[in-house]
Amino acid sequence: MQTPTIAEAARLIAARKLSPVDLVEHCLSRTAALDNDLHSFITITADQARQDARAAESRMMAGTLRGRLDGIPIAHKDIYATRGIATTGHSRLLEHWLPEKDAHIVTLLAKAGTSMLGKLATHEFALGGPSFDLPWPPARNPWGIDRFTSGSSSGSAAAVAAGLVLGATGSDTGGSIREPAALCGVAGIKPTYGLCSRSGVLPLAFSLDHPGVLAWTVEDCAMLLQAVAGYDPADPASRNLPMPDFSAGLEREAKDVRIGVVPQWHETECAVSDAVRQGYENALAIWRGQGAQIVELDMPPLADYQATTIVIMLCEAFAAHEPWMREHFDAYGESLRDRIALGAVLSSADYLQALRRRAELCAATFDAALEVDVIATPGATKEAPRIDSVSKWGFLASSGFAKPFNVTGWPAVSVCSGFGEHGLPVAVQLAAKPFQEPLLFQVAHAFERAVDLRAKRPAILDKMDGRL
Repeated sequence: MQTPTIAEAARLIAARKLSPVDLVEHCLSRTAALDNDLHSFITITADQARQDARAAESRMMAGTLRGRLDGIPIAHKDIYATRGIATTGHSRLLEHWLPEKDAHIVTLLAKAGTSMLGKLATHEFALGGPSFDLPWPPARNPWGIDRFTSGSSSGSAAAVAAGLVLGATGSDTGGSIREPAALCGVAGIKPTYGLCSRSGVLPLAFSLDHPGVLAWTVEDCAMLLQAVAGYDPADPASRNLPMPDFSAGLEREAKDVRIGVVPQWHETECAVSDAVRQGYENALAIWRGQGAQIVELDMPPLADYQATTIVIMLCEAFAAHEPWMREHFDAYGESLRDRIALGAVLSSADYLQALRRRAELCAATFDAALEVDVIATPGATKEAPRIDSVSKWGFLASSGFAKPFNVTGWPAVSVCSGFGEHGLPVAVQLAAKPFQEPLLFQVAHAFERAVDLRAKRPAILDKMDGRL
């Protein structure tokens, strides 16, 4: 069978037409057949997954399911602490670390009844990659195993795209959920800063890190976010607010929604491929056809968001890693070691100036978007490049469209908008003001439902499904 979406599987489990045990076995067999090529997993917890699935099946038969995620196979980015299960950060330094406590989000998803299949590849400590000098290879893109996944939620996007899991956790400091989602053709949500707890998640940059989720569809992301959002006193950034129903607006279209666009971002500042442009313009046309209003915005340059993000990220990352780097410098992979070392040459004045500029950018972004409900941009600038062509310093050179919403802390989602060169996916990004995730899901789902893109799965599955 083809891997179902979370929503499809939930309906079948609730109707006792799909066994959680059979669903986990399907995912495990798919992983066994495909992951030697994809390298999306670092650790596979088959026994744990089967135990979780048997418990979910017992609840299904007893009529006591915990909710729509009960029995759903998921996996965690390997910067999420898992009690008694190796949490490596994809780094030699933590190769044998067994945490004593689960990350808060891991606990919430376990309570929801999910079946945990394991820990997923990332870029080393969510920054250094793709790296070929670590104990585990980098994840590969299911749409072409010679292609880059982007990062750092690389294994999460690859595993979801290949149908090895139905959903996955990720983290996003400068695009690390949305960019892998874009290159791997899945949906990924970076929630509002403070909506989801960072407790138990290895930090990269504490003021930019956003935990979030990836899945095959926007609807699935809304269901996952419902389980993981909420206040956690262990995270000082966590906001104590009532949680909405993130799926409440999914049956609506984009009628009367005001969608802001920033033409200079993708026309002059950060050129996009023909396929990315076509997917973006098609999305705008669909929303306009549903009754949305498209409004041009005058926003600060992408380069300003890029520079601000990089300085803050490198300073905060070096502060977190300085003690280890002094003692174990050579244990880091070359990519991460060289990137984080840049933080050592940045001064306190550099960091404070970046914080000052961040405050200015937040104010300017809010003012520019005052009369719109959401902002639509292209996703990644182009289709996935070859993995062996990715420069160690590329993250410094490319602005992209993700960082404005890490700087501001606004929620943003990436959605597949079509396919380009070599059949590789392209994406559109939607962002909204803080804590407007239900509206974000509504508009993203309205596009996703209007196009028939979710029926197409990666080419690697066409070649290998006969063995599954």
